[in-house]
Amino acid sequence: MGTVNAAAPRPMRSDAQRNYDRILEVASAAFAEKGVLTSLDDIACRAGVGPGTLYRHFPSRDCLIAAALGESLGRLDALAGRLKASDDPGAALDEWLLAVANHLRTYDNLPESIAEAFRTEDSPLRASCRPLTETTSLLVRRAKEAGAIRADVEPLDIFALVSSVAWASQRRGDSDAGLRRMLALATTGIR
Repeated sequence: MGTVNAAAPRPMRSDAQRNYDRILEVASAAFAEKGVLTSLDDIACRAGVGPGTLYRHFPSRDCLIAAALGESLGRLDALAGRLKASDDPGAALDEWLLAVANHLRTYDNLPESIAEAFRTEDSPLRASCRPLTETTSLLVRRAKEAGAIRADVEPLDIFALVSSVAWASQRRGDSDAGLRRMLALATTGIR
């Protein structure tokens, strides 16, 4: 995995790569344990590096969150490829929305961080979500064309709805079944 900053990635020295990998490993664990608002200085300390080293690799919290979500985003990308080719656009959209909601529950406070990132044009976290919103748009369009959802449904409204459900489910500590139930209730209005 390369760096997540605006400059074109360039090969890192082996010690820099070790620091990068260690920071990412510790950040993923800290985000899972305490949420995405955990102290970056604490992450640097736990990774055995100074704050300057952390910020050299990850200039902002959004950069670090985006990198930590890489594996989850990779799974969503693979799922998107399969769902885009589905013969049942309504079912494909339902499966996609559940997967996105689960992704948004990866870390505590992630839905809020993503909502904030969408207000910042150059946020790396927003950029990492672009494939999610693009796939949502395509699947919504296909579901509309198939008559599976209402014609007035907008993709960004659906993304906001799913984010809200993920946030509420996270706050309640819902199981996967609880999330599935809440999402079904929330999306009834788009049918």
